[in-house]
Amino acid sequence: MAGREEAAGTGGGDELTLLGVWPSPFVIRARAALNLKGLSYRYVEDDLTSKSDLLLASNPVHRKVPVLLHGSRPVCESRLILEYLDEAFPACGPRLLAGDPYDRATARFWASYVDDKLFSTWIPVYNGRTRDDRAEAARRVVGVLEEFETAFQECSGGGAFFGGDGVGLVDVVLGGFLGWLRASEAMCGVRVVDPATTPLLAAWAGRFGALDGVREVIPGVERLLEYNRMRRALRGLP
Repeated sequence: MAGREEAAGTGGGDELTLLGVWPSPFVIRARAALNLKGLSYRYVEDDLTSKSDLLLASNPVHRKVPVLLHGSRPVCESRLILEYLDEAFPACGPRLLAGDPYDRATARFWASYVDDKLFSTWIPVYNGRTRDDRAEAARRVVGVLEEFETAFQECSGGGAFFGGDGVGLVDVVLGGFLGWLRASEAMCGVRVVDPATTPLLAAWAGRFGALDGVREVIPGVERLLEYNRMRRALRGLP
C-alpha cells in the first residue's frame, strides 16, 4: 500500500518529515521507500541554492538532502534512511532487507555499487561539456548496467525484483535513478536501459517504475531535461 504524503503546511504526517529536492535520485529513493512501506509523512521541498535553516540544523555535517526527521531526530544519507525505515517500522510494507545475513550483505554490496560506480559513471552524462562527452559517458553507463543485469539474476532468484518476489533494498536504491536513466537517451542519444542489451533489467525497470508509490515520485523525462538545461546554463555549459 502506498504511503500518504502530506504537503508541507497542511498538517498531518507530523511524525515523519522528509527534506528533499524533487530531481534528486537519492531523495526519490527515500520517497519511494516511505510510500512502499505505507508510511504517512510530510515532504518538504528545500532550495539547495539557499538551504533552509531546518536542513542546515538537521544535517550540519554534509548539508545535503535527503534528511528524514522522525519526530525531532534526523537521519541523514539515503541508504541509511532506507535501512532505518526498515528497522523502525518492521511491520509496515515490504521488508527491504532480507532475513538471511548473506542475502543482506549481497544487497548492501549492490546498493553501494549503485552509488559508488553507477552514479559516478553517470554524472558526466549530466554535466559533460559536449554531446560526444556525454555519449561516451552513457556508453560506460551501459557497461555498468550490464553488471546489474548479472546481479539481477543472482539476487532475484527468478523473482520479479532484486529482492525476489517482493521489492528489496537494491530495487529502491537503483530505482531512484530510473527517471534520469530514461532521460539519458534524450540528453546524448544513447539508450542506457535497452532491452537489446539488458533485457532483464529493462523488464525490471518497467515493473518497478509502475508500482504504486513509485511512479508518482519518478519525474518525467521532459521535466528532467528542462531541469538539466537550467543547471547547465547556470554552470556556463552548452
